[in-house]
Amino acid sequence: MSMMQTFRRRIGARALASLPALLGVIVFTFVLMRVLPGDPAVYFASGPNAGQAEIDGLRHKMGLDRPMPIQLAHYVAGIMTGDLGNSLTTGQPVMHDIQARLPASLELTLTALGLSLLLSLPLGIVSAWYANSRWDQCIRTLCTICFCIPPFVSAIFLIYVFYYIFGLVPDPTGRINIFTPLPHDITGFLLVDFLLTGDPAGWREAAGQLLLPAVTMALFVLSPLTRMTRASLLTVMNSDFIRTARAMGLPTWRIVTVYALRNALSPILTTIGIVFSTMLGANVLVEKVFSWPGVASYALDALVASDYAPVQGFILLMAILFIMVNLLVDILQGLVDPRVSME
Repeated sequence: MSMMQTFRRRIGARALASLPALLGVIVFTFVLMRVLPGDPAVYFASGPNAGQAEIDGLRHKMGLDRPMPIQLAHYVAGIMTGDLGNSLTTGQPVMHDIQARLPASLELTLTALGLSLLLSLPLGIVSAWYANSRWDQCIRTLCTICFCIPPFVSAIFLIYVFYYIFGLVPDPTGRINIFTPLPHDITGFLLVDFLLTGDPAGWREAAGQLLLPAVTMALFVLSPLTRMTRASLLTVMNSDFIRTARAMGLPTWRIVTVYALRNALSPILTTIGIVFSTMLGANVLVEKVFSWPGVASYALDALVASDYAPVQGFILLMAILFIMVNLLVDILQGLVDPRVSME
C-alpha cells in the first residue's frame, strides 16, 4: 500500500471516528438551548403587550410546541442537507450569516496567532537557552502578566493609549472605515482581497483596523505558546546529540534552529492547534469591544435573544473546526517528525 493510500485511509478513519463526537455536540447543544431560561417566542413576539394567542402562534411557527425528540429529528435532518435553520435576530439563514461572518473571525484569529508566534517562539527559545537566568525570569513574568489580564481589559487599555492618547490607529469600529470602499469579495479576507485587487490604500486601512484586536488576542495566548516552547526545548536540550553539538563548537543559532527546535516541534504544533481552536471560539469579548463582525459576537447576540439556531450553528461550526485542526496537526506532526508513523 502506497503512502498516499495510507494517508487517505487515515483521514477517512479520523473523519468517521469524529462522527459520534459531532452527534454528541449536536444533541447536547440542542437540549441545552431548550432547558435554559427564556422563551424565544416571548422574546420575538411583536411588542411587549403581545397576547398569549400571538405567542402560541409564534411557538407553533417555530416548531417549539412539538415534542423535543421530533424537534431534534427535524434539526438533524436539516443539518444533513446543509440547513441550520433561520436566525430570528437577522431574518437570514444561519448558514448565510456564518458564511458572511466567518472570514472576519478567521482573519482576526490567524493574524493574532501569527503575531503571537512571532513573539512566543523567540521568547521561548531565549527562555530555554538561558534557563533559570534573569532573562528566563523576566520572560516567565511577562507571560504570567499577559495571561492574567483579561482580553477586554487589555483591549480597552490599547484603545486608550494608541487611539485616544496618541491617535496612531483608526477608530476601533469594525473591519474597515465606513468611508473606504470594500474590495471585490474574492476570499472574504480583506487584507488578501485588497492585495488581489491592487488597492494598497485600502490594505493599509484594513491592516490598521485589524492591528489592535489582533495584538489583544496575541497577548492573551502568548503565555501557553511561550511556555510550551520553553518546556519542549528544555527536554530536547538535555539530549545527547545537543551536548555533542555544543562540544563540537557549533554556533548557538545552528544548534537551536537546526537541531533543537526541529526535534521540539511536535508538542509545539499540538499547542498551536489547541490555541487556535480556543481563540476562534473565545474571542467574543475582543469582537464586542472592537465591533468586529465575527461569528463569536453573532452567537453571543443570538444567545442573549434566546435565538436557538445561530447558537447551535456556531457550536457545531466550532466542533467541526476543532476536528479539522486536530487532523491538520496530526498530518504536520507526521511531516516534521519521521518517527511518527503514517499508519
